[in-house]
Amino acid sequence: MRIRLTILACLLPAAAFAFDFGKLDISNLIEGVKNTADAMHKATPAEEEAIGASAASLLLGAAPLVANPALQHYVNQVGMWIVKQSEQPDRVFHFGVIDSPNINAFTTPGGYILLTRGLFDTFRNEAELAGVLAHEITHTLKRHHMQAIESGKWQKVGSNIAKAGADNVKNSTASQLVSLGSKNALELFVRGLDKGDEYEADIGGMVLAARAGYNPYGLVSVLQTLGSINPTEGTVALMFSTHPSPSDRLNTIEEVIGDKLENYAGGAESTKRFQTIKASLGTAKK
Repeated sequence: MRIRLTILACLLPAAAFAFDFGKLDISNLIEGVKNTADAMHKATPAEEEAIGASAASLLLGAAPLVANPALQHYVNQVGMWIVKQSEQPDRVFHFGVIDSPNINAFTTPGGYILLTRGLFDTFRNEAELAGVLAHEITHTLKRHHMQAIESGKWQKVGSNIAKAGADNVKNSTASQLVSLGSKNALELFVRGLDKGDEYEADIGGMVLAARAGYNPYGLVSVLQTLGSINPTEGTVALMFSTHPSPSDRLNTIEEVIGDKLENYAGGAESTKRFQTIKASLGTAKK
């Protein structure tokens, strides 16, 4: 099986500075954007890619990639296998695990997906990893973050940018749009997407995981684990503030999916490679 792999570490080196990921101040990143317009124009694919890369770079400045090439390669391999089962099988995605104890996952436009080490540590098998990756992949395929940015829901951009319709991200106007767009994407991590987007990503992710040959209820297991964590715990504060509660997500899955995917519940759950990676991180589950 030949899978095209893209290692995020090769493309987006972390910035020289670092600070507590849990205290990332998004407001400082968007300060100074004063002019407003009705909405950002629909971004071109090149702009969307540039916005996502810029936002991912800022996130990596807050928490660099875990210094474990085997882990990064493995997560990319699993992620790209899942992408191959989607309606956009040739789309390039970039996956990475960042060195933060907080429990969260981030998707930026253009297919940049970052899991925290804290979240990876909670996984008991590969199906759980696949369920989370499929959820985040669905966000990108449905353009949830870009639609929120383009609608001006969280931060409207200057009218000169909105009217530009720039196709070339290298010119100054488009570069300004990319800068503002990446900051808007980061603001979404604090404010959160609509609940409907999260529910859609849950359902779509489960279907995608099943197509990839995994037990689709791996995501359910992750949500059950998250639901057992005290919501006041610092490691989950940002995630719980930007996502529907695990119980609400589980209830929606029960209502929409129920036992419709039971025929696929016999899919793969774990692999020897997963256990090897977990052991190398010192977090292997008994």
